[in-house]
Amino acid sequence: MRLLLVEDDTMIGEAVATGLKRDGFAVDWVRDGKAADHALKVETFDLLLLDLGLPHLSGLGVLKALRARGQSLPVLILTARDAVTDKVQGLDAGADDYVVKPFDLTELSARIRALLRRQAGRAEPVIEHGGVSLNPVTHQVLHDGKEIALSSREFALLEALLDRPGAILSRSQLEQRLYGWGEEVESNAVEVHIHSLRKKLGTDYIRNVRGVGYRVAPAS
Repeated sequence: MRLLLVEDDTMIGEAVATGLKRDGFAVDWVRDGKAADHALKVETFDLLLLDLGLPHLSGLGVLKALRARGQSLPVLILTARDAVTDKVQGLDAGADDYVVKPFDLTELSARIRALLRRQAGRAEPVIEHGGVSLNPVTHQVLHDGKEIALSSREFALLEALLDRPGAILSRSQLEQRLYGWGEEVESNAVEVHIHSLRKKLGTDYIRNVRGVGYRVAPAS
């Protein structure tokens, strides 16, 4: 899952980005509101982590512009402002959740996963499809009841495909879910991960739609 982090405090930004990357998220980090607004116009993200007190354009300004464009991206506000009026303003402007600094990174990851579940229309944290069970919390994957070992990239790719079973994702879309800005992407990276997953899950579990992309096989 690819997240956009908007935080002008270098120490907080580095800590959050590092912690979330360890949890398997691809994280892009910008430090002001105008940079965030531009990124949201031209890039695709799964969730926005938004500070309110930003230079150049406030967090509320970024949020209002996002919703004015009709973008339904989940938004989790991260801010030191703990006044009730600030919380109300953020939620009324279209935020989905609110965390006051300082916060625990494990709680932040849990809130992110909850918002992503809600966006995907799921109530249960574990994703099950076609004999495969994927747990985003523990990063455990079971195939026909047996645990299989996946690399972090393989796990992220499988999660992206299982997030919307049957939907076709192009190589470019999968790369966006796996890699953040500045991370080197080899030209055949997605194909290599797909090949490895097929060896572990069965050759027909992930199917290639010629000229379009990849999808998981329909549940039998």
